[in-house]
Amino acid sequence: MGLLKKNPFGHILIIKKWLIRVFGLMTHRRYRGFNELSIEGSEIIKNLPDTGVLFVSNHQTYFADVVAMFHVFNASLSGRVDSIKNVGYIWHPKLNIYYVAAKETMKAGLLARIMAYAGAIKVERTWRSKGQDVKRKVNPDDSKNVGVALDDGWVITFPQGTTTPFKPIRKGTAHIIKQYKPIVVPIVIDGFRRSFDKKGLRIKKRGILQSFQVKEPLKIDYENDSVDAIVGKIEYAIEQHSSFLKVIPMEELEEIEHLNEKRRYSYKEE
Repeated sequence: MGLLKKNPFGHILIIKKWLIRVFGLMTHRRYRGFNELSIEGSEIIKNLPDTGVLFVSNHQTYFADVVAMFHVFNASLSGRVDSIKNVGYIWHPKLNIYYVAAKETMKAGLLARIMAYAGAIKVERTWRSKGQDVKRKVNPDDSKNVGVALDDGWVITFPQGTTTPFKPIRKGTAHIIKQYKPIVVPIVIDGFRRSFDKKGLRIKKRGILQSFQVKEPLKIDYENDSVDAIVGKIEYAIEQHSSFLKVIPMEELEEIEHLNEKRRYSYKEE
């Protein structure tokens, strides 16, 4: 690797490598220490091609979800199966991993800006901004940047565009799948909302068993499947269809409602 070699977004790879190393060391005990991460299906990751892979997942915190994925992906690539034991795997991380994130989130403070350098593809939300509902046209550069990232490596996206469970899947993800034809790998996570705050930076509760399930790639007919059909496949694969509501623990549903009530009250005050 050349000392100043850059990725397609102009990020210097040696800087990105050290950021991933440092954050990896700092966060490892959040998933193997303070709390435990139960992993299933990570052998799928090792058999994926180096580029053209889109991971779709439900979303529970702004940052803890993505950080866990960096841990699981790199541990799997180093030969560990369903385990992140021994953080030495982070010394040689896969550098062409990207994740889709809202621009306003990645500009909210110095830490978010630093984390963005580690692989964020910053996009404008078309339906929400600063806690308010909006209606914007899709920025074509956002989809183009996802395509650039897929050509270079792996992309993580949260197709609901929110940490609130059971919200609709955004059709933009399906359009990207039809346009760029990536291998689509579903991931289902749980426990992050209970163990971390909403941003995923502060440990809220210890002793929580977090789960991380990697599923087989979706079978998609890129030419003939409609956008709605792809949306439906994603919805079921990441277990965000309404039929999965019955398996949500009551304490989590109550916590979600409490957070929603606080959010509605804060908007009213503003």
